[in-house]
Amino acid sequence: MSDWLVTQRPHARRGPRALSPLREHLRDTFWFAPTAAMVGVFVVWLGAQALDTAIVDALREDGDYETLDELLRFAEDAKAVVSAVGSAMMTFIGVVFSISLVAVQMASGQFTPRVVRLFVRSRITKATFAVFLATFVLALLVLTAFDSADDPRDVTTLPLVQSILTLCMVALSLLLFVLYVNTTLRLMRISHVIARIATESFRAVASMPPHTGGPDSPDLGSATAWVPHEGRAGVLRDVHIARLVRVARRHGVVLRLIPRIGDFVVPGTPLLAVHGGAVPPLGALRYTTSVAVERTYHQDLGFGLRQLSDIALRALSPAINDPTTAVQALDRIVQFLAALTRQPLDVALHRDREGTVRLVQPVPGWTELVDLGFTEVRGCALASPQVSRRMLAGLDDLLLLAHPDRREPLLRHRALLRQAVDESASNATDRAFALRPDRQGIG
Repeated sequence: MSDWLVTQRPHARRGPRALSPLREHLRDTFWFAPTAAMVGVFVVWLGAQALDTAIVDALREDGDYETLDELLRFAEDAKAVVSAVGSAMMTFIGVVFSISLVAVQMASGQFTPRVVRLFVRSRITKATFAVFLATFVLALLVLTAFDSADDPRDVTTLPLVQSILTLCMVALSLLLFVLYVNTTLRLMRISHVIARIATESFRAVASMPPHTGGPDSPDLGSATAWVPHEGRAGVLRDVHIARLVRVARRHGVVLRLIPRIGDFVVPGTPLLAVHGGAVPPLGALRYTTSVAVERTYHQDLGFGLRQLSDIALRALSPAINDPTTAVQALDRIVQFLAALTRQPLDVALHRDREGTVRLVQPVPGWTELVDLGFTEVRGCALASPQVSRRMLAGLDDLLLLAHPDRREPLLRHRALLRQAVDESASNATDRAFALRPDRQGIG
């Protein structure tokens, strides 16, 4: 079967915008949100302090020392509250950190170590840490703004707005703590973890350029030059598609990515093939690819299937023996493959504004994705009729949805599963039961 190519016409409806990988990289870090929150709260504190100073100056100019005396007594009470907030926030931060560690440890042990990324990428977890740290920093800053003067005539500033802002941050922290506990408990349930993996996987599908009935792959001819990988060895995490397209357009060439996203690359191996001209300056190609120690969802079409398969394999291991979890993973595997039954695969073509192909990116093909989703699970499903029945039902559903050219790997897996069950089952009744398709496994 010829490769199905992803194309895009210059004046057709544009697909999802190719985002910079920086956004996804920041989502995979845990330091950015708390750091940004602490810097932001410092700026807000400076504004609140200036406002408090302006209020005190206005009252002194009007000679309203009676109001200043009342505000001074209010500030003394607020100081006790702010001091208590400052000491309590560190305890809250320790509790949140402990809950996170326990949740991560349980998830990596019961599901797969690769689901730890879900906890790192959790927005509510980052928001909770960020607001807690910002509240603690704000409490310390507000404590430094209290005036020690007892006479209202000697008061130069009172942290009135700052104290109110601190109380608002405390209320926000309590609300986020409740949401954080609820979210963490959800992430410790396998059904929600599997659903999150599927959601992230569909984002990778949505980021692919749409097929709009354009021409087939252009005849690139032989490569005129090669760009080797420079830097550390690791997994090709993602590429900056928009920047590579701009560089290729500016220099009148077509760039072809050699490894796929998720491949392990070592220094010196070919990274990009150049067609139709000389190699663009290396400075222009700098920071267009990202290599790290592990894969991400951003542009990796098969990473979600890899995790779902790992969860099913872990559930079917003798140590856990949880076929129901494997069935839940198969539900999402079938859902993901069903969305790709008629999706162009094998290679993605990225075009410039004039519609000229500038970047050719390899992506997993249909057969590879089907094998990734079913091969290893099928090998471990022989002792669990629940899993074999669910897999057969899923393969039958995919056969109804798939293009005729894509049915061969599905038929192959169904035949291999039937053959393996026939060889392993002790009698005809058990074989017939294990080979009866059931979308619930044993419904």
